[in-house]
Amino acid sequence: MNKRNAIVLLLLMMLASCATQQERAERMAQRQKAVREAVEKRQWRIDVNSMHTMRYGSKTVSLDFFLELRNDTLRSYLPYLGQAHRAPMGLPEQGLNFETQVLQYQQNKQKEHLYEIEIKVRTQEDAYNYWVDIFDSGEANIRVRSNDRDPISFDGNMNVE
Repeated sequence: MNKRNAIVLLLLMMLASCATQQERAERMAQRQKAVREAVEKRQWRIDVNSMHTMRYGSKTVSLDFFLELRNDTLRSYLPYLGQAHRAPMGLPEQGLNFETQVLQYQQNKQKEHLYEIEIKVRTQEDAYNYWVDIFDSGEANIRVRSNDRDPISFDGNMNVE
């Protein structure tokens, strides 16, 4: 009886493991579909969790920061830590905080699980190039270069709720 109970228990554990793997695979497939649809519709938001600066190393940031694309409008609410090469005209903005029209948008999917997006925008303060890599898993990397500031990059996750 002891041996029989052990075999039954082992079989039950194997069945539970298979169901869990299948559920994980289904959740991943749903997430990949949601990411693909968001990128194709140009309707996405990336919640940022860390930044990487040229002069000050890497820093964890609060979950309040994001980069959002809504058709032809880019909303950038990102922290900035670096050096400005030219004093901004008018009132200086804190961080990379603005909402503006996209001047140029390019999207490629050269690798199977990666979308590469380049977005060019201009504000009263500066011109910015955003390079956004979005993986099928929803993980994302953002690199920002401007005319008048040190480059900076961010890591985050696409919000696909």
